[in-house]
Amino acid sequence: MGDSFGDRPRGRTAAEEGVIRDEAAEEIAGEHGKLGLPAAIALIVGNIVGTGVFLLPASLAAYGTVSILAMALVSIGAVALAVVFGRLGARLPEGGGPYAYAKDAFGEFSGFWNAWSFWLTAWIGNAAIAVVWVNYVGYFLRWDSPAARIALALVALWVPALINLSGVRNIGVFALVTTVLKFVPLVFVAVVGLFFMRGADFGPFVATGGSWIAALSTAGALALFIYSGVESVTIVAEKVRDPARNIGRASVYGVLICAAMYMLSTVAVFGVVPHQALVGSTAPFADAINAMFGGSVGGGVMAACAIVSGIGAINGWTMLVAEMPMAAARDGLFPSVFARRSRRGAPWVGIVAGTALTSLVVFYNYLGSEGGFDRILLIATFTTVIPYFFSACAQLFWLVTGAREVKGARLGRDLAVTALAVLFAFWMTYGAGTQAIFVGFLMLLVGIPVYIWTKARRGEYGPGGEAAVPAAGHDR
Repeated sequence: MGDSFGDRPRGRTAAEEGVIRDEAAEEIAGEHGKLGLPAAIALIVGNIVGTGVFLLPASLAAYGTVSILAMALVSIGAVALAVVFGRLGARLPEGGGPYAYAKDAFGEFSGFWNAWSFWLTAWIGNAAIAVVWVNYVGYFLRWDSPAARIALALVALWVPALINLSGVRNIGVFALVTTVLKFVPLVFVAVVGLFFMRGADFGPFVATGGSWIAALSTAGALALFIYSGVESVTIVAEKVRDPARNIGRASVYGVLICAAMYMLSTVAVFGVVPHQALVGSTAPFADAINAMFGGSVGGGVMAACAIVSGIGAINGWTMLVAEMPMAAARDGLFPSVFARRSRRGAPWVGIVAGTALTSLVVFYNYLGSEGGFDRILLIATFTTVIPYFFSACAQLFWLVTGAREVKGARLGRDLAVTALAVLFAFWMTYGAGTQAIFVGFLMLLVGIPVYIWTKARRGEYGPGGEAAVPAAGHDR
């Protein structure tokens, strides 16, 4: 406990602790390397582009080609959110991302609640990625029993955990390699498929039979889920080289890359695979390759691509599942054990605890009631959006109340982009659905006793004093 950053020896001021903490972080980063701009971009792209993109065109086709417009609108919102994260990261280049921004703008409890919400997102969401990953591995192995699927899911979770435990340099290399490997076939379909498109394959503008506005809204809510991860690099700001400059660049470049790939690939698949076939497809990218060149090789190629994509996404999210609570623990707002680091600089408690909790969710999915996967995915979506909303509001708060150096046209631009990001996050919350919001909110409420316990451990009782020193003899 004495070696962890979350423990404050008696008599040391908060400022002194902050200096020591920063020096320790710099020492670890200097020894084990930092993420450069390419690796930071790869982390964002790897976390955003998981396994869902491989089923996305089929899901959107059910609403008609209006869903292409919906995806364009959602992509604009995601870019606005990336710009906001870039501005926040440049102004406050600290680890924890949304946690640090909410804490800076609205106080400790808001910061804690964002950290808690994101922590829930990271380990719940990893279970959803692992379940889809197992489905693609099953294309080759044909292991259909619950026990076999659980075993494969555990491999998908614990191999990235071991990579994360080995240090930040290996995480960055793994993210870069998996991002390149999974992008090659996706970009191939997105670019080559444009030359095979036929107007008759696109289908109707609205395929639901209702109004185009209702179809646009529903398709947009579905497309919102694919941009989770836009905040990834802000959470590991202390591991990024020149964070004040590179956080913004990585955030915007990463989202733009994903948006371009999403738009081009979706349009290509819509135009290559006949509409009725696409609506019922379980492997739309494989069907697109087969439609372009004939045969059935597309299924194996895209299954392999999805396997690489999934393991890369789990690797990145495993990093985040430990970084967020570590940042909060170092500020005394999470149990101090989460601030412990290994000799390689890895926050090993957060990695192990998060992966263990994800493993339990996997067991629930395969051994619990039917429909568990959908519930897991939607709850993770809701808990993701809470930090997005608070981050956008933190930027709005800063612009309105404290941005004395931002004036004129730039202030107007920043206000417009931030307002768009706030609306985008609100829309994402709505898209998660009432049941997911209800269950997710209950999970957020569970964090309040943890916050109370953590404050008591710091010797802070009642509304006074941010860093009160415990009375002599007090058992900490």
